[in-house]
Amino acid sequence: MNRMNPGPALSAAQTEQTDRGGLQVTVQSARNIPISDAVIDISFTGDPDNILEEVQTDEAGRTEVIELPAPPVEYSLQPSERMPYAEYTLRVTAPGYEPAVISGAEVLSSQLSLQRVRMQQSAQGRLPDTVVIPEHTLYGSYPPKIAESEIKPVSVNGEIVLEQVVIPEYVVIHDGPPRDTSAGDYYERYQDYIKNVASSEIYPTWPRETLIANVLAIQSFAMNRIYTEWYRSKGYNFTITSSTAYDQKWIRGRNIFASIDEVVDEVFRNYLSRPNVRQPILTQYCDGIRTQCPNWMSQWTSAQLGEDGYDAIAILRSFYGNSIYVNTAEEVSGIPESYPGYLLQVGSAGNAVLKIQEQLNAISGSYPLIPKLTPDGIFGERTLEAVRTFQSLFGLSQDGIIGPRTWYRIQEIYAAVTRLAEDTE
Repeated sequence: MNRMNPGPALSAAQTEQTDRGGLQVTVQSARNIPISDAVIDISFTGDPDNILEEVQTDEAGRTEVIELPAPPVEYSLQPSERMPYAEYTLRVTAPGYEPAVISGAEVLSSQLSLQRVRMQQSAQGRLPDTVVIPEHTLYGSYPPKIAESEIKPVSVNGEIVLEQVVIPEYVVIHDGPPRDTSAGDYYERYQDYIKNVASSEIYPTWPRETLIANVLAIQSFAMNRIYTEWYRSKGYNFTITSSTAYDQKWIRGRNIFASIDEVVDEVFRNYLSRPNVRQPILTQYCDGIRTQCPNWMSQWTSAQLGEDGYDAIAILRSFYGNSIYVNTAEEVSGIPESYPGYLLQVGSAGNAVLKIQEQLNAISGSYPLIPKLTPDGIFGERTLEAVRTFQSLFGLSQDGIIGPRTWYRIQEIYAAVTRLAEDTE
């Protein structure tokens, strides 16, 4: 059900919402099980009592795409004092669960914003979970990065260095500066961490090659922290912080932009290297407007280079030099099967198809919309239907073809549901 209330007179900020953007909400339990029939009330964050839309989740725990007012796209394509996104508050209720509130979900012109909400089962004395999303780093004021060397010396006494570059399944984020003992630590899937940081630090309206360049820089920075075990070697029990002075901005519970979600899924195994250097490069960057950073990437300049037709590697080399190149991690931790290197589609046959059929059957236990399959290693019409249903449930292109993005998403969900099954035995 949708409803529109006239409410009080619009604020000056609201009258600038002349474009439209999309918002889709996914509601899950703490164990990542979809919650159907959850009710989401949506309002402007600056006018929380005036409900603009009320929607419900389907069997997959997702709403339809809701079109909402957003500022003109031009605000996000060049530096501006005007906020380039609209902020919305979501109030979520579902039978048997504590209410959840998301304040500050960002919607940009012509972009799809994906908001995941995790709900806790009702319990006496438990307070509603409230997530407050602060301003985007390109709009708000945050401490600038403290400069470091891009390659960490391996001869430092006590430093721990991994044997090879491995994409971890999870990272532990310290939500504050390293020495802030009052800040909490949060476990996050590596890909979700990268999507969160990228959505917090760049705009999804930028050219695709600019998005790829920035995501590669974000990933390489994170992988340097992981590879050198930078904080653990100093006695901390976390992987990275959310402080922009030390690391990258991560915001608990924030929305992710669909264009960034897609780019990360495609390039998450990649990082930036230099010849004869094993560790990923600590690719530092700044916005280039409020903060100047010679020899680092300027985010706003990278947007302009993308508009000028530069591809991702050309953008990166214009800041970090011609010796930098894209490398690929040898291993992805927590992934049961590596991508076979070719598309799986109707007519395909073999062990890779068999594995996918078995995994989709396991996933269907938590997502019953996916039809059960007879694992025979042959990609037929029934497997096509199951793949398309999976793609629909998880926001992928519904072409029924298993390329790298669909493959790794199946691996991710399979690992999650089988781990859940083990935990409940």
